[in-house]
Amino acid sequence: MGDVLAGIHATWEFDTDSVLIRFERGIRTPRLFQSLRERRIPYTALSSVTLTPGKRGTVVLRAVPRPGADPLLEAAAGQLKEGNDPYRLVLPAERETLAEYYADELRGVLGSEASLPAERFLVTAPEAPIHFKAYDGRAGFDGALVSFRWFWTGASSAKWKSGDQTFPVAELGGIEWRSPEAFEGYLRLVPRGSAADSDGGPGPDPVPGAGQTSVGRVQPDQDPSAVVFGLGYGPVHESLPFAAAVLESVRRTQSVPVATAPVPVGGARRDPADIAERMRHLGDLHQAGLVTDSEYSAKKAELLAEL
Repeated sequence: MGDVLAGIHATWEFDTDSVLIRFERGIRTPRLFQSLRERRIPYTALSSVTLTPGKRGTVVLRAVPRPGADPLLEAAAGQLKEGNDPYRLVLPAERETLAEYYADELRGVLGSEASLPAERFLVTAPEAPIHFKAYDGRAGFDGALVSFRWFWTGASSAKWKSGDQTFPVAELGGIEWRSPEAFEGYLRLVPRGSAADSDGGPGPDPVPGAGQTSVGRVQPDQDPSAVVFGLGYGPVHESLPFAAAVLESVRRTQSVPVATAPVPVGGARRDPADIAERMRHLGDLHQAGLVTDSEYSAKKAELLAEL
C-alpha cells in the first residue's frame, strides 16, 4: 500500500507485506506502547480487520491477529486491557472514511490461512537482553538463560533456601504470566514435560479460557521458578515483554530433548558484601526457627564457597 495512517498514540505505515506500527512516546501514551516502541506485523499474522465506533468522538481500527501468531498476546493470554491493545488504532471520528479505506485494503491482502491458528510465531518478540524488578527478585533474560536473583527484603525463606536460580530456555516448556493489575500477579517458568506444559506455552491461572490449571502446585511466592509482582514491581510494560521474549525463545528450542530441573546459579564469584548480607539474613531465618540447624550449616557453607 505504501501509505501512512496516523492515529492517537500510534502511526501505521503500510508496506507490501506488513504494517509497521510506530508508537508515540508522549506522556499520555500507555507505557506498554512506549516500551514496545514499534512492531512490524506481517499480513500473514492477521485473521481479520474491524472498524468500530470509539469513545468521545473517535473510531477504532483494529487488526485482529491469528491465534498463536504473536508471542506478546500469547503470553498475555487475554489479560490485556483495551487501552493496552497494540493492535488498536484510535482515530478522530472525522477520519472514519479514511479508516474504512485502509480497513478494506487490509482485508484485501489477507490470505486463505487467515482463519487458521498460526503454526509458529509470525511477529517478532522483544529482543534480549531484557530484565525487570519483581517484588521478591530481579528477573533477567539474555536470550538463552532466564535468571532470578532474590531480594532479601521480599523473597520467602523457601526461595532463599533454594538460592538464586538460572533456567536454560531449552529446559522450559512455557511460561505463565498473571497480570500485576490482577490480584497476586506473577511470572512462572514451566519446566518442560510438566503437566502444565500441554501446548508449549501455558497461560496464567486462574484466567478463564487460559486452558491450564495451577491446582496442586506450589504458590508463586514459595516457588523458586516464579517471581511475584507487587505495587510498582513487575508492571505490565516490563514483565509482559519479558514473558513474550522468553516464550518465543522457548518455542524455538522445544525440538531439543533436555532435562527439566532448574539449575542454581554458580561458578562466578559474588561480591563479598552481598554474601555477608545474605548470611546475615540466613542467620535471622535460623534464629526465627524458619531454617533448621542442618539447613543453616549447609547453606552457610554454600555461601562461603561462593567467595
